[in-house]
Amino acid sequence: MIRPRSSHRLLDRVFRILFPGLLLLLLNGCTSAGYYSQLVGGQLRLLQAREPVDQVIADPARDAQLKAHLTQAREARAFASAHLHLPDNQSYRLYADIGRPFVVWNVFATPEFSLAPQNHCFPIAGCVAYRGYYSQGAARGEAALQRLQGMDVSIGGVEAYSTLGWFNDPILSSMMHWGDERLATLIFHELAHQRFYVKDDTEFNESFATFVEQEGSRQWRASRGLAPDNGKQMRQRDQFIQLILDTRQRLEKLYTQPLPAEQMRQRKAQAFERLRTDYEQLRDTQWAGDKRYDAWVYAPLNNARLLPFGLYDQWVPAFAALFRREGGDWVGFYAAVEKLGKLPIDERKAALKALAAPKTSAD
Repeated sequence: MIRPRSSHRLLDRVFRILFPGLLLLLLNGCTSAGYYSQLVGGQLRLLQAREPVDQVIADPARDAQLKAHLTQAREARAFASAHLHLPDNQSYRLYADIGRPFVVWNVFATPEFSLAPQNHCFPIAGCVAYRGYYSQGAARGEAALQRLQGMDVSIGGVEAYSTLGWFNDPILSSMMHWGDERLATLIFHELAHQRFYVKDDTEFNESFATFVEQEGSRQWRASRGLAPDNGKQMRQRDQFIQLILDTRQRLEKLYTQPLPAEQMRQRKAQAFERLRTDYEQLRDTQWAGDKRYDAWVYAPLNNARLLPFGLYDQWVPAFAALFRREGGDWVGFYAAVEKLGKLPIDERKAALKALAAPKTSAD
């Protein structure tokens, strides 16, 4: 395989000087060593699989549909830096065929009667509510161990992720089944993580990137003379997420009650049945029977399956208000975001709540 100039910047400066100390010598533990060694190995294999998007597009032997997708992605990538002021580097100007449907599988776990996630902390990304595995089998093994300990567990496949600028992230083959619009928004989202990221505040980071994705998509469509998206899928998604958040609130209230374990389990099961009933009513009365979320709803439900919901959306209205306050200027917006990110977490959340609060006519 031909490498881009400087061999992908000398394999991203020799794996960013050996991926700090091979994650501090795999964090000095036998259990940790096995987990972190697969992270290091998986990331290295991903870096080695990259090739320039321009090279793929120019290759007459490559699949025509793949090249068409990458051509659109190349235009979106250029727009991201030129108009959205997102990082101008080699990320998403490279492509990697990984030969599997997901790049990693995340394992989420909670206690049986709690929505508090089992957090995991990493030297670069900080603390997150999951463990990621490059092998589905390894993820299933971890999930089985957690279940033996009485935890609620969920496994979620991930089609893309950001290394936060440590390496030049490629467009992955796992992203190629998306339409051109969705692929563009993913590029905007992941580059936003490179633009700014706060350790240990997932809601802030994901809401910020989601706002950049949404506003970037709107501007991307406008730049090509396309009408605004009618928002149907977004409205359905928002309504579905609200059902999940309502269920989470009911469960959080339930778990504070001093009930015997068996009664708690019965009430928990009733909460999930109510979720299904509310979903069916929404689907059949407002969505004309659209079954896009049926597979998720009718799979076995537990606390861990609810964890990802809300993380990507909680503060989007606050970031939208901040963008308006800055007059739609991306540079000013990012400066304001960085200022927010430097606040202590309690002050940061208070500022976000104030931004998201509905404005009265007197404001």
